[in-house]
Amino acid sequence: MTIKPIHTEEDYEKALARVQEIFDAPLDTPQGDELEILSILIERFEDRNFPMLTSSPIDAIRWRMEQLNMKPIDLANIIGYKSRVSEIFSGKRKLSLSMIRKLNRHLHIPMDLLVQEY
Repeated sequence: MTIKPIHTEEDYEKALARVQEIFDAPLDTPQGDELEILSILIERFEDRNFPMLTSSPIDAIRWRMEQLNMKPIDLANIIGYKSRVSEIFSGKRKLSLSMIRKLNRHLHIPMDLLVQEY
């Protein structure tokens, strides 16, 4: 496991790719530790280079999806059914705690943005 700071867009892309490879690594394993460290480095790089100027959790989700070139079906794979994604975006359903945790873990959206009232 060789981990280095993320300074460039290329470093960032490599770190994201590696996170995808080891995403399901168990805690307290070398890969689990690597995943945790890379997540911290990715979050730090994103905070510095892609500040989120949003007014609601839904705006934050849409912004992050756009940044990652995600479609609603991609989000459905993270939080559940496609209909649930539609309900969230239309305002018919609020984010649950489980959804908030998944969005934070998979999309690296800060918790403080996701738990805001909207």
